[in-house]
Amino acid sequence: MPAGQPHAHEAAAAACVGSGANHSNHRVPAHSPPPLPAEVVPAYPPPESEDDETWVWTQIKAEARRDADAEPALASFLYATVLFHLATLTAHPSLRAAVVADLLAAHSRDPACVGFSHCLLNYKGFLAIQAHRVAHVLWAQQRRPLALALQSRVADVFAVDIHPAAVVGKGILLDHATGVVIGETAVVGDNVSILHHVTLGGTGKAVGDRHPKIGDGVLIGAGATILGNVKIGAGAKIGAGSVVLIDVPARSTAVGNPARLIGGKKAEGANEEDMPGESMDHTSFIRQWSDYTI
Repeated sequence: MPAGQPHAHEAAAAACVGSGANHSNHRVPAHSPPPLPAEVVPAYPPPESEDDETWVWTQIKAEARRDADAEPALASFLYATVLFHLATLTAHPSLRAAVVADLLAAHSRDPACVGFSHCLLNYKGFLAIQAHRVAHVLWAQQRRPLALALQSRVADVFAVDIHPAAVVGKGILLDHATGVVIGETAVVGDNVSILHHVTLGGTGKAVGDRHPKIGDGVLIGAGATILGNVKIGAGAKIGAGSVVLIDVPARSTAVGNPARLIGGKKAEGANEEDMPGESMDHTSFIRQWSDYTI
C-alpha cells in the first residue's frame, strides 16, 4: 500500500461519517444488533464472578455496540476497529493479560474514563503503553530498527517517549501522559501510576544500567523527575514536581527539589495493603508530616 494511503476500514469509516451513508454499506452486518439495556454495560465487573480478561473484552464489545446504536456516525468506525477485530491481540498471552490489567487500571483510577472502549480507542497514555509492549517484544527479538521506529512514531503522535528496552509491568496508568519519558534501562513494576511530564532518566554521564527502578504500586506525581539508577520502593509516593536523585524506601514519600524523604508512619485508617499507585492519593503525606495547611 502506498505511504499515506488509508487502510480500507479507515476509508470506509471516513466515507460513512462524511456522507451520512448507512453503515450497512461498509461491511457491517445487514441486521444490526438491537440496542443494549443499561444493565448490560455495567460500570465494573461483578466481583469474584468472572475472569477479568474474558469480562473486559465482552464489556468492550457491549460498549461499542451501545455507542454504535447511539451515534450512527461512529458506527462504521466502531464496527471496523472493535466489533470486527477483537480476536487475539497477539501470540503472547502475557501481553493480553497486561492489556486487560492496563484497561482495568485506567477505568478504576481515572474518574474521567467513561468506559473500556473509550480507553481502548482514545486514551493516549493507554495506547502509548500498548505500543511500547509491542516495541519491547520486537527489541527482544533483535528487530531493533523496527522497535526504534515504533518508539519514534509513538513519541511523535502521543508525546510519550519510552525506550523499547525499558521493562514495564502490568496495571500501568499514564494519566494524561503528555511528556512522559522512560529511559532504556528503566524498570517499572506492576500497578504503577504515572502522571504527565514525568521523566525516568539518566544523569547524563553514566553508561550501562543508568535509569530508575520503580517498585510495585508506586505513584509518581505530575512533573516529577527521577534520575539515575535509583530504586523507588514498593508503595512509595513521589510528589509532583520533585527531583529524585536518591533511593526512596518502600511506603515512604519523596517531595521537593532536591527531594527529601518523608515516611515511616502509617497513615491513620490506612490499610496495610493500600498502594498509592492504585489509590491515587497524592496528598495524605501533607496531613501526616507537614505543618503546612491549605
